[in-house]
Amino acid sequence: MNREVTLPLIVDDRGTLQVAAADVSKLLRTLGGRWVRLVEAGQDGLDEDTVAALTIELAKLADRIDVACIAHSSGAVSG
Repeated sequence: MNREVTLPLIVDDRGTLQVAAADVSKLLRTLGGRWVRLVEAGQDGLDEDTVAALTIELAKLADRIDVACIAHSSGAVSG
């Protein structure tokens, strides 16, 4: 998986973020964690390698959201 996802920050006219980044990041990490637990429990139809790869990508996406929001909050420009 080498495709990059561009995530626009949703801000109002004052620059205030309209989506709680911590909630989105937590959701992405929780989703990956639940998939891993399903694999560990022997859930049929889930490929361990695929779940591992997707969980890693979700964590990376969550990290990127966190970094983008930190940069936005600190006034830094991200590119």
